[in-house]
Amino acid sequence: MLRRDGEFCNYPPPDTFDCGGPPCDFILLGPEDDAQPDDVFRKLRWGGQVVYASWQKSDVRQVMQRFRERDYIVADGPAAVGQGWLARMFPFLATRAHYVILRKVRLTLPKEISERFTYSLRLVEGRDGSLIVQKEVPSNERVTARLKKKFPEMDEAYLATRARKFTEKIFPLFLTREAAMLKILQKHLPPEFAKRVPQLIDVEKDDRGMVRRLWMNWLRNGGEPLDQLTFARQSTDLLRALHDLAEVIHLDLRPDNMVITKDGVGFIDFGSAVRVGEDLSRNPLLKTLMDDLMKTSEIQKTMGRMRDSGLLTSPVIEKGFHKVDKSVDLFYLALQIREPLGNPDLAGLVQFDATSADAQALSKVTEEVLRPQDPANPTYRSADDLLAGVDRIASNSAVV
Repeated sequence: MLRRDGEFCNYPPPDTFDCGGPPCDFILLGPEDDAQPDDVFRKLRWGGQVVYASWQKSDVRQVMQRFRERDYIVADGPAAVGQGWLARMFPFLATRAHYVILRKVRLTLPKEISERFTYSLRLVEGRDGSLIVQKEVPSNERVTARLKKKFPEMDEAYLATRARKFTEKIFPLFLTREAAMLKILQKHLPPEFAKRVPQLIDVEKDDRGMVRRLWMNWLRNGGEPLDQLTFARQSTDLLRALHDLAEVIHLDLRPDNMVITKDGVGFIDFGSAVRVGEDLSRNPLLKTLMDDLMKTSEIQKTMGRMRDSGLLTSPVIEKGFHKVDKSVDLFYLALQIREPLGNPDLAGLVQFDATSADAQALSKVTEEVLRPQDPANPTYRSADDLLAGVDRIASNSAVV
């Protein structure tokens, strides 16, 4: 049934459900498997599919109901197929296998509180039938639950008030900015780079003109794995284009916001991005929020720890400490290049061997980014400089 399915051919399943390896794009299950939706959810990539087959039609319907209750959608079925030549000649005599295919369309399970994801994200069907990303302001209940988990000692009425501020002011502001940034990227990035960042499809605004929901194309993780050097070059080249051609600073290049698609390394989540030279003081709320973000984000915390411990001495990078600056992107990208598997979703998509010659050469380059031998005259001041360093390693590897 699936052998001619293009998606199945591009993203084949592992040998077994309990493979213990990277996240899967397809999982095949039968009556002998314990098909629990939450266990399957954690083994599937976003957008991945689970195929359940049984000789019993009732089994398939029961499994389908369990999965739908946990917010999977039905991609195909329930249906049945016959087997062999007998099925083709005498359909009414054939033994039939029943099946259903369900797709993981959310990043988190219902009522699950995650530190990785704040907005409500879901895959939905676009006008042409393809899957696209729907990103929207989360509900008050969702934000209140998140705040309660983080601050369990706080008064519930106070948390509810804080949640309303997030859902009515903060989230719509950043979602509106993300829509604007995506338009800028599509206008200023050359085509080979533009397809490696999200493309805005549509927005839904409230009566104030603030975006509360947007739709963009899906940059799907998957495809042929990249070696570490290719990962380093593609990500650095994209950052160079972002800074120098589109004049956009991402400011949140965590592992979660990097993807590896059939078109190469991509960046997502531009909600915190700014234009180079942008005057944030023109919007007092935005200025306050960005100042807070530059003090409390995980990137800034990491920068502070490394600065205090002497692992970060570059004056170029230190300029981004608690500031909106290109060097924030340069700093965190250097860390991702050195250890590219910080995001579990990239497992199996980057080939990383810390003992390899390329890995050691890249480690030396990123060390020079963070702790230059001559702090008064650092070798790496920009993404363009880092790209040149990566290219030198590639040239040496080609010679060897």
